[in-house]
Amino acid sequence: MSPLAHIAALPVRAYRLIFSPWVGHGCRFQPSCSAYALEALEKHGAIKGSYLTLRRILRCHPLGGSGIDNVPD
Repeated sequence: MSPLAHIAALPVRAYRLIFSPWVGHGCRFQPSCSAYALEALEKHGAIKGSYLTLRRILRCHPLGGSGIDNVPD
């Protein structure tokens, strides 16, 4: 992971450590959005990984889909 991707992953890791236990485990997708974000940042770097993460989060709404949604290669 690039240094910029490590910095971009800090808020995701903080969310998983602090807020995730309070929010619960009701994610519509597999893997969860935070796991997806970390994998996208690792595979694609900070810019494209952040874009993929934002796109995934925007799809998570009541009218959106659900199921398995892996990070594209």
